[in-house]
Amino acid sequence: MKITAIRPYVIWVGTRNQLIVKVETDEGLYGWGEAGFSFREQAVAMMIEHFSKFIIGQDPMNIGRIWQECYRSHYFEGGRVVTAAMAAIDIALHDIKGKALGVPVYQLIGGKQRDVVPAFATVPAEPGELMIEQALQLKAMGWKCIRFIADGMGAAYSSSGVARFEPRESINNTVPWLIKAREALGHDVVIGLEFHHRLSIGEAASLCQKIPSGTLDFLEEPIRDETPEAYETLRKLTNIPFAIGEEFSSKWQFMPYIERELMQYNRLDICNVGGFTEALKVAGWSEAHYIDLVMHNPLGPICTAASIHLAAAVPNFSWLECRSSPFEQLGFDNPELFPVQATMDGANFVIPELPGLGVEVNEEKIAEQSATFTEAPHLTRDDGSVTNW
Repeated sequence: MKITAIRPYVIWVGTRNQLIVKVETDEGLYGWGEAGFSFREQAVAMMIEHFSKFIIGQDPMNIGRIWQECYRSHYFEGGRVVTAAMAAIDIALHDIKGKALGVPVYQLIGGKQRDVVPAFATVPAEPGELMIEQALQLKAMGWKCIRFIADGMGAAYSSSGVARFEPRESINNTVPWLIKAREALGHDVVIGLEFHHRLSIGEAASLCQKIPSGTLDFLEEPIRDETPEAYETLRKLTNIPFAIGEEFSSKWQFMPYIERELMQYNRLDICNVGGFTEALKVAGWSEAHYIDLVMHNPLGPICTAASIHLAAAVPNFSWLECRSSPFEQLGFDNPELFPVQATMDGANFVIPELPGLGVEVNEEKIAEQSATFTEAPHLTRDDGSVTNW
């Protein structure tokens, strides 16, 4: 069997672009993959087209070799554009191999270790009474892990152009409602807070020190990730567990965070890190340090399916992010475009049993779609300076 074509599609789905990839073979089998470098999809698509020049003609069953050739065949190794492109191709190749062997992907990577994949839901309401109401409803529906967003995050997500974000103001408006949320939900619900790496060390430490012990079960991405030493400093200033890693693009980027015990939950993104081939290495490394995966899953049904298969097959897993929960219906799972996709049973993802990923794409429909130029909001502080999105 030989690879005959690799076709990237950048399409608008719901409220954002998705970059999905079809890999075709001379035996009629094909696989679907997805890349996770959001807002830079066109750059990733160009990298996929570049890779296709030497991947076409190869045996799709040699997934590990193809991964190494993509990574090692240029002098300037790594980078999110490269690994996101590799992820899409790697996921598609696993889809092909599963179909060729007549088994779901989880069987290729060790078999099923759990019967369902627990999910966590995000409360989209910013800190306030509605946030508490939505969280209580989620708890009543059986959700065991709930993530809140910090004050000012919702406006920043939905805005275009320039939006305002003041970190200290966000902290002061968020903390009282987190305390109320814990009082309302009790301790049988895991509570996380997303700050989308918008704080400095001092601001993040201040946030953590204003929150009574036991209020938060994890704090997600409080500061940026470029400097592990910054997280090392912050780790000394709080005992709240950190959930980080969604933007990491290789095992090497994860290395200091795992080895120095700087993360307590791993937010691994299979569509950024290089697909199953790299994600399995990071998962095993995390297991050796007693770190569970709380996987990043903000994209479409292909990313979701790949994440479910990985979560099903590794021992150290806690929750998978769900962006189609009762209060978040973002349209990323459009059934017209994705007529066969993973489903949910309450607060759990059902593990697909079809050969491959268990996802099908309506190619006629996606051919009618096109990309829309989008840019994340550019956040500014009151003094006019630019801050992190």
